[in-house]
Amino acid sequence: MTTDAGGQPRVLLRLAKIRKVFGDLVANDDIDLELASGEIVALLGENGAGKTTLMNILFGHYQADGGVIEVEGTVFGNHTPRDALARGIGMVHQHFTLADNLNVLDNIILGTQPVWRLWQDRLSARKKLMQLSDDLGLAVDPAARVGDLSVGEQQRVEILKALYRDVRVLILDEPTAVLTPQETSGLFSVLRRLKDKGLGVLFISHKLQEVMEIADRMVVLRRGRVAGALDRDQADEHKLAQLMVGREVKAASRPRVEAGRVRLRLEGLSVIGEGGESLLRDVDLEVRAGETVGIAGVSGNGQGTLGAFLSGTVSAASGRLIVDGEEIAAPSPRLLTARAVARIPENRLEDGVIGEMAVWENVISERYRSTRFARMGFQRQETARAGAKDVIRHFDVRCPGEEAQTKNLSGGNIQKLILGRSMELDPGIIVASQPTRGLDVGAVSFIHGQLNAAKAAGAAVLLISEDLDEIRTLSDRIYVMYAGGAMLAGRPEEVTILQLGLMMAGRGDKGRDKGRANGGGADLATGT
Repeated sequence: MTTDAGGQPRVLLRLAKIRKVFGDLVANDDIDLELASGEIVALLGENGAGKTTLMNILFGHYQADGGVIEVEGTVFGNHTPRDALARGIGMVHQHFTLADNLNVLDNIILGTQPVWRLWQDRLSARKKLMQLSDDLGLAVDPAARVGDLSVGEQQRVEILKALYRDVRVLILDEPTAVLTPQETSGLFSVLRRLKDKGLGVLFISHKLQEVMEIADRMVVLRRGRVAGALDRDQADEHKLAQLMVGREVKAASRPRVEAGRVRLRLEGLSVIGEGGESLLRDVDLEVRAGETVGIAGVSGNGQGTLGAFLSGTVSAASGRLIVDGEEIAAPSPRLLTARAVARIPENRLEDGVIGEMAVWENVISERYRSTRFARMGFQRQETARAGAKDVIRHFDVRCPGEEAQTKNLSGGNIQKLILGRSMELDPGIIVASQPTRGLDVGAVSFIHGQLNAAKAAGAAVLLISEDLDEIRTLSDRIYVMYAGGAMLAGRPEEVTILQLGLMMAGRGDKGRDKGRANGGGADLATGT
């Protein structure tokens, strides 16, 4: 840690009595926070606790209603993101801020070179990008169009984009949400090296194990206020979880339910991309009533395409989809919803809600033509608003009310809104893609409990997740996807995280036939 002339840690950033109000909602209530050179401070709290709002104030997206920000001893306020970058403050957002129509290199250098220059020094920029990429262990193709990248690949670009600007204060908002354990380890190695050079890092995460590994101090927010601040040697996961939610948090466990009839079956499913590439290759799987089947894999190996197909937004080149014994020849969102298939999409902002619409409008968006919410072509708005109030109450969606614009909700509360809308369908099949990505321990426990309850009631749950602990905790059987294909790994007690990791890296091919034949993953112990 860098020190000043008096031997004290050199303070890079000081926030004093920061306050932010949205209507009747107090998002930040007199928050104090300091960050020293060469220090990593974790900012924790439930979804909606005020973490992202506070960081958006620091980065210039919002202006504080009260309080003072100091950067290296100088008051810094009423600023824009451009001003923040100029002062050495960079931010990796939880929800991406990339231009889909540009390639990776153009996204990263955008704004770093004068727009009036007749030419850009792309060769030097590419060299610097590739060096950063190698250091981070996050492989990217500089020429790839960002809109063609998977969610995980886009997250890598966001991280590289911030570090490319040589920032002194780096804000990371859920940076590991879509990274594999190996990629997370590589990122942490880089953060430690940057810390040794005097960088200050504000690390927002809901993964308490990661926080304990990487952070020097932890500051916990609850309902907009600082609930506590702990040094690493004072903290443990249990204590942090209690500070975050203000109560005891019980982790979910897999309920023992006797599996019934097959409710969802895929036979030989293949999907071809617009460029002719194979996105899914001959996928066979089935999910029974009262069963949770987990789909693991590194981002970009077909899980997103599988979830999109089962949501009706991607068409198959070949193969069959059978729902409750009936083949669905041309699945569409409307048709699948009518067949009681509930969908929790991977990208909740782009595919789950319409941000400019009110909460109540999003709650009924999949059933707005139903007789409950419409009559003779007219919307029954009072009934719709009452239904939204029920979802807000039963699923603990923290917002100013059903009239609030959905885009102003935190990511976790948007996810709970989507979950509540899905469960209101009384679904027979649930396709849950990354259902707890970026959520706090309380929200994770709640969503796991809802998925388990649906399973116990006879629903078939397909859980697509990059969180191996989540997969192993909830799943009765696990498949691993690699390069568009699906391999049966077996039951959680039959396969270790190491074995799953090897299969995720494509080193389980020789065990594929064994897995399909005997329903187990024990034969994959060597990963060969």
